[in-house]
Amino acid sequence: MGPAELENSAGSDTLWDANDVASYLKASRSWVYQRAEAGLLPCLRIGGLLRFDPAVVQAWARGDINGATVLPMRKGTP
Repeated sequence: MGPAELENSAGSDTLWDANDVASYLKASRSWVYQRAEAGLLPCLRIGGLLRFDPAVVQAWARGDINGATVLPMRKGTP
């Protein structure tokens, strides 16, 4: 996704992956994974994957959110 597409996807039901977050934040993918695993970047854990809510990442980048939250997805949850 390009920068304009990332901005537009914030209001949709689409989740970002680490590449999308890295592109939005202009950071490396490894930086995104390190911060998410350390609990410093809000993320969703879906099985073994990390996904990110665009609106939450944008709020975090603005400083509107102090702490991070890792939310596990339960099996059978849509």
